[in-house]
Amino acid sequence: MMGLQSAIRCLWLAALLLAAPASALADACLGPIARAPDGTMIMPASLGKDEVRITFVGHATFTIESPGGIVAATDYNDYVRPLGLPHIATMNHAHSTHFTNRPDPGIRHVLRGWSTGAEPPRHEISEGDMRVRNVPTNIRRLFGDGGTEFYGNSIFVFEVAGLCIAHLGHLHHTLTPEHLAALGKIDVVMAAVDGSWTIDLSGIIEVINQLKPRIVIPMHYLGEMALERFLVRMREHFPVERIAGRSLIASIANLPDKTAIKVLQGY
Repeated sequence: MMGLQSAIRCLWLAALLLAAPASALADACLGPIARAPDGTMIMPASLGKDEVRITFVGHATFTIESPGGIVAATDYNDYVRPLGLPHIATMNHAHSTHFTNRPDPGIRHVLRGWSTGAEPPRHEISEGDMRVRNVPTNIRRLFGDGGTEFYGNSIFVFEVAGLCIAHLGHLHHTLTPEHLAALGKIDVVMAAVDGSWTIDLSGIIEVINQLKPRIVIPMHYLGEMALERFLVRMREHFPVERIAGRSLIASIANLPDKTAIKVLQGY
């Protein structure tokens, strides 16, 4: 049976998504998922010196763990959070399921990926063996005139164990040559594939082809039907693998030779 806290979170999220299609609302009940079926905390195995663990917490939130034990959480918010406290939290501005105004004060670095003025947000920090930087992008306004919120999103790049891992955030458009130059070579990308709230499916496929990463991890798909629409398109060109778990361990040594889609459990 769903716990009271999880039920409250789902009610809050449903209120936020009243404008969403019924199919999206049916699959949008989010909550912490980094527990075993019996409710106990999952204790991950230690990492090798060249390995990075990427865990899908839910929606657009992942944890990225370095060999030295540094943990970053993406799109840190009030609805879907990792069980442990990360050292670094990145956030984006499109919806409240992607940021919080009340981050835990114990987090060492809270990186807000949107502008509060005319200038784009700029972050470049190092914590232990992890470096994090951002590349700002624009988003559509959710309410009002439907215009553009300039620098409302950031692609965060996590440099760790020789890998460059990019979380696209709530990306709404394809990338310019300037974006691509700022991003550099990307090995692993977390990409929103809902095809509606963020960029459309043709757009995200173009972005993947622009970046040419070795691993693509789908996120923000709000249900199996939306995920499958993306996978059907991707299977025409790339191998697709469903991982039996919420985590994968990446290293330079185990990267596929060409782009591959790796689907982690949970959404």
